[in-house]
Amino acid sequence: MSDTSIPMTLNGYNKLQEELKNLRNVERPAIISAIASARALGDLSENAEYHSAKEKQSIIESRITALEKKLSQATIIDVSNIKSDVIKFGASVEIVDDDTDVISKFQIVGSDEADIKSGLLPITSPLARALIGKKVDDSIEVNTPSGIKSYTILSIEYK
Repeated sequence: MSDTSIPMTLNGYNKLQEELKNLRNVERPAIISAIASARALGDLSENAEYHSAKEKQSIIESRITALEKKLSQATIIDVSNIKSDVIKFGASVEIVDDDTDVISKFQIVGSDEADIKSGLLPITSPLARALIGKKVDDSIEVNTPSGIKSYTILSIEYK
């Protein structure tokens, strides 16, 4: 991977593609129509609808540009092809908190597809960085805002 490549699972790549498609085919035409309608109302200097629509257009165009750049730099990692007993990008991991015995499950993914509530942990997080290269039954320590936390790795899957 080059310095400009962005690691991404196939699922994450597909979600960004869908968002881009929606912005291009639904949101962009809708805002162009809204701008045309607002423009037809007359004096643009005091036309709140026009200024609001132009601001929304700017946000949409910025997001389209950002998505196009990310997708062009994406390095898609097909997790289903990985056969390893070591934690790498894309691994689904189950760990246990050594102090509380609470078990957590998540997949290590790219920053753009991370969603902690859905169990998608960004590769850039301290926990993910501590897990990379480890195996089942290894223990790790992670510096968290509430202090050092210890975890033991219970399972590793690539799916």
